[in-house]
Amino acid sequence: MPSPFPGMDPYLEGELWTAVHSQLAAEIARQLAPKIAPRYVARTEKRFVITAPDDLDEAEISIYTDVGVRTVKARQKAKGTAARAAVEAPLVVATLMEEKAPHYCVEIRDAKRRTLVTAIELLSPFDQRGRGRTDYLRKRDALLGSPAHLIEIDFLRKGERLPMRRKLPEAEYFVFLSRAGQGPITGVWPVRLQDPLPEVPVPLTNGDPDSLLDLQKALENVYDFLRYDLDIDYRRPPDVPFTKSQAARAAAYLRRAKT
Repeated sequence: MPSPFPGMDPYLEGELWTAVHSQLAAEIARQLAPKIAPRYVARTEKRFVITAPDDLDEAEISIYTDVGVRTVKARQKAKGTAARAAVEAPLVVATLMEEKAPHYCVEIRDAKRRTLVTAIELLSPFDQRGRGRTDYLRKRDALLGSPAHLIEIDFLRKGERLPMRRKLPEAEYFVFLSRAGQGPITGVWPVRLQDPLPEVPVPLTNGDPDSLLDLQKALENVYDFLRYDLDIDYRRPPDVPFTKSQAARAAAYLRRAKT
């Protein structure tokens, strides 16, 4: 069953996003590779983002939820010895620790020189808050100051948006294109819940024309081939809550899908 939504499916945010994130990166590379060959190659790259406890929502913290309390009882030693308490902590709880969160992107490189031509970043929740955001913005600044182009795909409704000099329009999702040598000018594709995902130009070098990335097709392939309809219960609210207007629009799409 195809997704009931015309563009980004908001039910893919939240718990499913880590898997969708990696698979969408792979699908983007598969779509672009034959279009840009033989002068360029498209490769997925994986890095780990260190997330501190303050970066995580309570529901996303991977800890044991129960607290164990042990009663310390006296142990009787050999006959004639005094009883003494076992050397054990009376309370056992789980501590918060830093976690490694995988982050995937797509790099387009010159096939001969292996120089980076275009970076395609798919933002994750960890890129949008806390230490992960600080680390991502540092990487972003380095890319914006380099000879490479940068495409940033934000398919998340929750979290801080990328910093811009003017307020972005109201929309659930965004795609950003920063061409090398044209900073600070950035092309912006606002994507509302009711919009199909856009085709985005992918800049190359050496006077080669842009390639085209069909984000709607990429998402549909991930959703359909991997049968995400079997993972999602559309009768329940999504992991990332809707606003009132989003809930009304989503309900209309879900009713239409049943007819």
